[in-house]
Amino acid sequence: MAILERIIAAILQVDVEWLDIVDIAIISYVIYRLILLIRGTRAEQLVKGLIVLLLATVISDQVGLDTLHWTLRQTMTVGLIAIPIVLQPELRRALEHLGRGKIFQSTYFSTSSQDFDNMLDELTKAISVLVKKRIGALIVMERSTGLKEFADTGIEVNGQVTAELLVNIFFPRSPLHDGAVIIQGNQIAAAGCYLPMTEDPNLSKELGTRHRAGIGITEHSDALAIIVSEETGIISVANDGVLSRYLDEKKLRNLLVEECSPERSDGFSLWSWRSNK
Repeated sequence: MAILERIIAAILQVDVEWLDIVDIAIISYVIYRLILLIRGTRAEQLVKGLIVLLLATVISDQVGLDTLHWTLRQTMTVGLIAIPIVLQPELRRALEHLGRGKIFQSTYFSTSSQDFDNMLDELTKAISVLVKKRIGALIVMERSTGLKEFADTGIEVNGQVTAELLVNIFFPRSPLHDGAVIIQGNQIAAAGCYLPMTEDPNLSKELGTRHRAGIGITEHSDALAIIVSEETGIISVANDGVLSRYLDEKKLRNLLVEECSPERSDGFSLWSWRSNK
């Protein structure tokens, strides 16, 4: 009890200013967000390995294992140079999260609520046909993160979203049916696009290239990917690297409204001056 009282007394005697509390709170929040960002990725294992190396370096120094301590110090030095290279996808994703703040939010492909509803009607109508005819499809909905680098790998369309156009694009033996369609606002920006594959080793082996590409694009951006299986007609949606399967048309529509509907806001956007060019 006496020890506890001395600890409490020592804490009360510390002169802590409110700026110190704010400083500690900010750092704690940043560390918390970083943990959430790397959780479930390759970076998580790398960070654990670095912690083990750091502990071994400190312990070897305290114990007096000079050769081991020198070797670990050199390893840590090389590791600090290698970290930005190994963690390139995670660092890119972290910077993209920062860039999705409200002040930087782009209105490049903003649409009105009416245009979004019309687009959604045509999209769900097309998916209904694709499911009934067992036609495979991969449709990517662009959100805050621009997908121009992926759209450039396909054929430029720049056409309004219609059920007929989408079905014709994915119709078997069509020149564009193997690639992905990228939708920006209420426009089909490009078709036949190539997307990055997910590297998740725990993904089910029954999922093919179309599903892996759909998950991959959501790992590289905040886009939402709709996948229709050619073999089973099952509708799946990939969002933030997570695949939701066995959706019906009603659940799909509700999900799209929740995730992709335009915000009704007149707030200032630093990028609102951008033109379509």
